[in-house]
Amino acid sequence: MTTHTQNRTARAARLRTLSLTALATTAAAAAALTLTSTSAHAAETKQPTAPAAPTTGDSQPGGSGYANNLDGWIKESLAIMKAKGIPGTYEGLHRNIMRESSGNPNAQNGWDVNAQKGTPSKGLLQVIQPTFNAYHVNGTAHSLTDPVANITAAANYAADRYGSIDNVNSAY
Repeated sequence: MTTHTQNRTARAARLRTLSLTALATTAAAAAALTLTSTSAHAAETKQPTAPAAPTTGDSQPGGSGYANNLDGWIKESLAIMKAKGIPGTYEGLHRNIMRESSGNPNAQNGWDVNAQKGTPSKGLLQVIQPTFNAYHVNGTAHSLTDPVANITAAANYAADRYGSIDNVNSAY
């Protein structure tokens, strides 16, 4: 093996190690945050108001009037977030969804520390069940993989932890 090849192999191994260390550290911090109980959740302290008018397009089976696609799920979540006083924008939600799941509501992480402990992150914004339970927003489905419930719970968590989903620019 040449010195150049050995250096490249060693560099690739270091990068893998650093990447795994960073992921493990981030996941451990997320797990620790998930296990921390909070006495109040951002969305539950606000009085509900009427949601924004739905968009037109193919509506979801539940008859919400929002398109049954990523655009519709984000818009429906934004209407609920506005009614509950949860900050966030379309751009912030979309950016984080694309990073976390590429827009796949059935995405599941089967390899990180949470998954290794039996609690994989799931859905559009890769939420683990304990975080979903703690930050679930009334008026959304009680299903971690329901697109609107997943987005809204994740935005509620991000608002409590970071001030807004708009302030999240990496794994949270």
